[in-house]
Order: sequence, then C-alpha cells, then structure tokens
Amino acid sequence: MQIVYHGSYCKVEEPKIIEGKYTKDFGKGFYCTILSEQAEKWAKKYDTSIINMYEYNENTKLKIKNFIVMTEEWLDFIINCRSGKPHQYDIVIGAMSDDQVYNYVTDLINGTITREAFWELAKFRHPTHQIAFCTEESLKCIKFIKAEEI
Repeated sequence: MQIVYHGSYCKVEEPKIIEGKYTKDFGKGFYCTILSEQAEKWAKKYDTSIINMYEYNENTKLKIKNFIVMTEEWLDFIINCRSGKPHQYDIVIGAMSDDQVYNYVTDLINGTITREAFWELAKFRHPTHQIAFCTEESLKCIKFIKAEEI
C-alpha cells in the first residue's frame, strides 16, 4: 500500500478518467503523484486548492508501465502520447515533463532542438513523479482517504 496525491480545485472521492482538450504526458487518465509537494503545485493553479489523498494498492494483473528514470523510451512515449497516439497500459508511472520540459519536448517535436540538446537541458530539472490511471479497471487500485484545502 502506498499513498498517492491528486491536486485539484475540489474533493475527488470518485476519480474519473479525464480526457481533456490538451494531451498529457501519459495520455488520458486520472493523474496522481507520490510527491505531496508536486500535488500542491498542481492544486495551486486553482483559486481553491485541494489535495486529495488515496491509498494505492497495485494490481499486478494490470498492464503497468513504470519508467524508473528518464530514458529515450520515456521521451518517445511522451512524444507519442502528446501527439494523441493511444497506448495499451492501464497504469503509467514516471517522471513528469513539467512546463519547462514540455517546452523542450515541443521544441524536439518541431525540430527546433536535437535529442542531444533535449537531454542536456532536461538533466538539470528537479525530480518529478506522476502516476496515470488510464483505465476504469486501474481506478479500482485507489481508495479515497481524505481531502485537505491548502
């Protein structure tokens, strides 16, 4: 069992798969993190900032992709997801391409920088973490604990 956090503008007792108008690092899903500080950053984007906490129990029968470190495979996965290509995983875990890294990814996609330049720029970023619950079955792995306004 592990605690994961979701930053939002409201209490989220029953998480849902979000398919927003903007593509995300790991595609559609309900995004959490093991880093409470990161969830705070997500929540502080809103006038009312709420941190939701969940108990996460991994189901090894699900298709889980875990990017332990930022690699070429991680980068290609994000490029594909941000380009709207679907994947077959229930849960995807790994580093987040925060706003600055996202700009580097965009520059790479547009051909403005090379892969070598991307890695040189990305290596100075602070550690981040995200876990995307991408299917309804994956949402059964998390159980709401509480929500706190910050």
